[in-house]
Amino acid sequence: MPPQKVEIFKSLEDWAEDNILVHLKPVEKCWQPQDFLPDPESDGFYDQVKELRERAKEIPDDYFVVLVGDMITEEALPTYQTMLNTLDGVRDETGASLTSWAIWTRAWTAEENRHGDLLNKYLYLSGRVDMKQIERTIQYLIGSGMDPKTENNPYLGFIYTSFQERATFISHGNTARHAKEHGDLKLAQICGTIAADEKRHETAYTKIVEKLFEIDPDGTVVALADMMKKKISMPAHLIPFCYKMGWECDVIKAL
Repeated sequence: MPPQKVEIFKSLEDWAEDNILVHLKPVEKCWQPQDFLPDPESDGFYDQVKELRERAKEIPDDYFVVLVGDMITEEALPTYQTMLNTLDGVRDETGASLTSWAIWTRAWTAEENRHGDLLNKYLYLSGRVDMKQIERTIQYLIGSGMDPKTENNPYLGFIYTSFQERATFISHGNTARHAKEHGDLKLAQICGTIAADEKRHETAYTKIVEKLFEIDPDGTVVALADMMKKKISMPAHLIPFCYKMGWECDVIKAL
C-alpha cells in the first residue's frame, strides 16, 4: 500500500483510541462461558448436565448442523487474527504493541475466543454430535488458512470485517431465535449473547469504514468496489472443502 495511505492509519491512532477501543468491555465485566454451563464444582453438576441433554433431545438434527457450523467458524479464530495482522499500518508489529490498532486486535480476539469455547463445551455436553469429527474439521480449517483477498490493505480488511461481523451477528441471532422456538431457552440465551457481541464488534468495524469514507472518500469507494467484485466470502465457505478432499465431516449422530 502507498506510504501516504499507511500514514492515514497512523494518523488515526488517537481517533481509534477514543472511538474504537470504547467498544471493548473490561474483562471483569465480560461474560464467560461458565456463566451459561453446568457448574463442575456444584453437587448438582450431573443433574444440570442431564437437564441440558434432555433439552437438546428436543432440537432437530438440522439445527445442530447449523450450530456446529457456527462453532467451527468461531474456533478458526487464529486465522482471523493472523489476517488482521497482515494489514499495513494497523498490524501488531511486536505481538504486544501498545498502538490503538494492535490493542483492538488482541482484545477483539480475546472477546471472540469465548464464543467458540462456549459453543464447543455446549455441544460436547449435549451428546448430539460427533466431537472427534468436529475437532478434526477445526484442525483442518485452521491448518488450511484463508485468503480473504484483502492484500495487506486495511481499507479492504476493515470492509471485509464489517461484513463478516454482520454475517455472524445474523447467524447467531437466527440460532437464538430457533432455539427459543424449539423450547431451549438456555441455548437461546447462549446464542443471543454471542450475537450481541458480534453486533458490538460490527459497530466498531463499521465506524472505521465510515471514518475512511469521511477522510478519504475516493480511496474508500475504490476499496469497496474492489471487495464487491471479489465477492466477499465468509470463513465458513471453506468448511465444505473437507468433502472435496475426502475428509470426514459428518458430525451429526443418528438419534
